[in-house]
Order: sequence, then C-alpha cells, then structure tokens
Amino acid sequence: MGASVGNKGGFVAEINVTPFVDVMLVLLIIFMVTAPMMSEGLEVDLPQTRTVEVLPTDSDHLVLTIRKDGVMYLDEYKVVPEELEDYLRRLVKEKNKTLFLHADKDVPYGVVVDVMGRIKGAGIEKLGVVAEREDPKKK
Repeated sequence: MGASVGNKGGFVAEINVTPFVDVMLVLLIIFMVTAPMMSEGLEVDLPQTRTVEVLPTDSDHLVLTIRKDGVMYLDEYKVVPEELEDYLRRLVKEKNKTLFLHADKDVPYGVVVDVMGRIKGAGIEKLGVVAEREDPKKK
C-alpha cells in the first residue's frame, strides 16, 4: 500500500470568480447609464427672460420647485407650505446653502409671493430665481 502523491479526482478548493465579475460589470454599466437620468429634476415650464444665470453644479445649493398645480418640492422631496419655513431653517440656513426658486410660469403670482415671504420668514436673505433664456427667434 503506497501513499498516493496527488489528489487525482479530488475537489478543487478554488472559486471561479469569472461569472461574478461578469455580472458586476453588467450592473456597473447599467448604473452608469441610469444614474444621470435619476437626477433630472421636476418638469416645470419656466418663464423666459433675456439674461439668465446658470444654476451652479455644486452641492451647496437647494432648489425649491413650485409646479403648475401648486405642489412644492425641496429638491425632490414634497413639502407642504406650513412646514416650509422649518425645512428651510434646518436645511438651508443652518447648513449655509444657497436656495433657488424654480416656479412654473403658470403659478399664480400670489402663490410665488407667499412662498418668497415664507423664505424671508425663515431668515434666508439670498434667493436665486431660475428662468429660461428667451429665444430671440420666437419674437
């Protein structure tokens, strides 16, 4: 009886990681393609003006959106008018962020003025208003 030198026909203790890497690469590509679509923002028909400042791309700002139906969103989170000042104090003023108002052009003027009053009531002095550049060809 001799001792066998090799494990012929025994189990292999190595894991084949090729299928795992393939699946992870496919998931990475899917997330890279879908991630820009997730931060598009809300659909709002903005008023037009001749000169427009570009919205900054850094993360030191928040956008308050007022849709045509009067529903408000702070970035992508729905906010009711009664809680707006509290949210603005906590999220904008305490963290020293810039606030931009992004209102649909069909929102009544009184609603926009009321929201601007609530913004001032929260202690925010700097407010940017977002608009689209006027198309000179449409005149």
